[in-house]
Amino acid sequence: MESTRIKDYREYKLSDADIVHRVLSGEKELYEILLRRNNQTLYRIIRTYLKEQEEIEDVMQNTYLKAYEKLHQFKYNSKFSTWLIRIGINEALARLKIKGKVFTLHRSNDNFVHDKILEIPDSSQIDPERKVIRKEAKQMLENAIDKLDTKYKNVYILREVEGMRIAEVSDCLKISISNVKVRLHRAKAKIKENLYESTSKKELFEFGSNKCDNLVDKVMKAII
Repeated sequence: MESTRIKDYREYKLSDADIVHRVLSGEKELYEILLRRNNQTLYRIIRTYLKEQEEIEDVMQNTYLKAYEKLHQFKYNSKFSTWLIRIGINEALARLKIKGKVFTLHRSNDNFVHDKILEIPDSSQIDPERKVIRKEAKQMLENAIDKLDTKYKNVYILREVEGMRIAEVSDCLKISISNVKVRLHRAKAKIKENLYESTSKKELFEFGSNKCDNLVDKVMKAII
């Protein structure tokens, strides 16, 4: 079974739609590519609803398994990532409903214990002092984002961190384009400009390689 695993998903130039078609045709091992392509985005959006790392990863795993079960329902005229995000959000909301905490998270007085989700990779081109500054800047920005209400945070994450188009954010969250724009404006207003500009947004809320591998292993073992 090991020989069927994907060694480097970046080598595969297939579109998500092509991969879905081939998975449905029996090439189940290719589903791993979809996991690895979407892990970062899915992690970030689910993290806007849930706090505990173990719970986030559990919801991610459930999302991938449910998406696999419903893969035949995927509409090829839409983006797989958007379809997957909708499933992930529904899974997160279902988890919150069970806990009786729908949309009660992310208050400014919440005591959120961070679990080192912002790991900065070592680089010979970055001196130790700059590494510390970058790490602190990213942590400050992450803290500022975590204080946002969920409805502002998920819009900010999808648009500003993931770089989705306004229309895509609207499609993912099932809200109007005008609502996306309003919420994005309010989110930015709540984040001080010096924090907003202080770090590379692409490095926020990283789903590290070890976590990525562990989640991929669990999902692939369940379907192959």
